[in-house]
Amino acid sequence: MAKKEKGICFLAGAGPGDLGLVTLKVRDEVSRADVIIYDALCNPEILKWAPPTAEIIYAGKRANQHALKQDETNALLVAKTAEGKRVVRLKGGDPFVFGRGGEEAEELVKAGLRFEIVPGISSIIAAPAYAGIPVTHREHTAQFTVFTGHEDPTKPESTLDYAALAANPGTKIMLMGVERIGVVAAELIKHGASAALPVALVRWGTTGRQETLVGTLGDIAGKVAASGFKAPAVCIMGEVVSLREKLNWFETRPLFGKRIVVTRTRKQAGALTSKLRELGADVIELPTIRIEPPKDLLEFGQLVRDTYTYDWLVFTSPNGVEAYFEMFYRIFKDAREIGGVRIAAIGPATAAKVREYHLTVDLQPEEFVAEGVVAAFKKEGDVENLKILIARAETARDVLPETLSKLGAIVDVAVAYRTVPETEDVSGGVARFREEGADLITFTSSSTVENFLALKLPMPAGMKVASIGPITSKTVKDHGLTVDAEAKVFDIPGLIAAIEKLYGV
Repeated sequence: MAKKEKGICFLAGAGPGDLGLVTLKVRDEVSRADVIIYDALCNPEILKWAPPTAEIIYAGKRANQHALKQDETNALLVAKTAEGKRVVRLKGGDPFVFGRGGEEAEELVKAGLRFEIVPGISSIIAAPAYAGIPVTHREHTAQFTVFTGHEDPTKPESTLDYAALAANPGTKIMLMGVERIGVVAAELIKHGASAALPVALVRWGTTGRQETLVGTLGDIAGKVAASGFKAPAVCIMGEVVSLREKLNWFETRPLFGKRIVVTRTRKQAGALTSKLRELGADVIELPTIRIEPPKDLLEFGQLVRDTYTYDWLVFTSPNGVEAYFEMFYRIFKDAREIGGVRIAAIGPATAAKVREYHLTVDLQPEEFVAEGVVAAFKKEGDVENLKILIARAETARDVLPETLSKLGAIVDVAVAYRTVPETEDVSGGVARFREEGADLITFTSSSTVENFLALKLPMPAGMKVASIGPITSKTVKDHGLTVDAEAKVFDIPGLIAAIEKLYGV
């Protein structure tokens, strides 16, 4: 059958959970998708790369819980691709490793539709690696065997050859078998495997939620029952498990086991999230705000156009810098049109964002607040009759323009953007917070505090609060909460340092 030219389906491996292990190819295809159909074991943060216009469909499967049956998923893939859509089918791990990707590909072939396979890093190797367990090792084994503990329930009997598995001297890796670990272990022992064989179960491998349970073939089922250990998990059987004691690198990081909420905008969360995860934290991205254009774009554009007539251009945040230059380059093609205006920036992140546009920051206050800018201007000399343009958020404090005006400056405020409540929960952060709570919540502005509290989510007992600076802290306190950690330097590195101090890192 001739392939239809328009639609295409990418059967893509979403990796084992750590967002950093998702391939560049997957990120690229997600960013261009018309339709995304994803499974339960996919990290939902992948969806933040999707275009705003993409149709996102959950087709998850967990033990005894199916959002869509497999034949329904197959039909959906065929239907969406046949419509001429660019479809991305995200599957946890690799689509061809116990992922039923082969069955889905066959359905697309049967319908005469185009498809591509995008391999992903499988939990087969990733979960053991993050638990400090190499699946092969010259001193222990040169081979490993992979099998599933969750076979097709319609089969009359198991197709697993327990005798062959028991006789195999290499590492044995079982996927999807936590519920049947007792049966599998008993069968292996019955067919000759040693009851003393080391076993490890790794739950939510490669993520901040990772848990590892170690035992032997003889006692692992009892340990699972006693601890309430649940799926999803990878089971590793073999002498290599003993190496975990020396090689456990992931679970020994300083913030491992701490669940921390990041409330910044979806676009800005990355820097804070990445550093916290690097320290081992389980990060829940729960954006409470998003950035929108100003209500009066025409007025903003006119002020940007006339920047060359001002003596100073003041930026109070990286968002203001981005919004300003987005408008600037809609109006002008040449950076020199900015004229001889001097530039002031509050905070190193704002200054760094200015430098991304190959411009120099002429004034950067020591304190990263409006009062610091005023003090810095005073050091520069008399500001009387100087024309100053401040690019800022719609609801920013009026301390800076009012104080500079009182000093004799001619001040105009360019509303560059608005901060509005985030209404979407694409990555499932709100749901996770409701279900699991958190150890710490971070606030990077007063608006993140106010909009988080507006969600009226249950506040877990003992949850601590970390603030980026005194103005944000005041808002926290005004709402009856306690600030447990406050950045001494009012930026993301300063916030990280305060969190590290709080936990004695």
